[in-house]
Amino acid sequence: MFIDECGTSTKMARMYGRAPRGERCRAAVPHGHWQTTTFVGALRLSGITAPMTLDGAMGGAACLAYVERVLGPTLSHGDVVVMDN
Repeated sequence: MFIDECGTSTKMARMYGRAPRGERCRAAVPHGHWQTTTFVGALRLSGITAPMTLDGAMGGAACLAYVERVLGPTLSHGDVVVMDN
């Protein structure tokens, strides 16, 4: 199985835009508290297993908790785990 994580942030707004000549480019952006959400999961031949989301970035403690509490119970004898990074 392959494990990978991805994250998204609410502050992902464009810094530049296009508008007709002579007009100002205006666009709405999220306003307030910026937050990051991280998703981690494992992909095996039968599909996705051991999904987990968390607020904030994936650090060492979160990775250890994922392996021990979420991924570990889904493993079977002979499984090979490949992790990114």
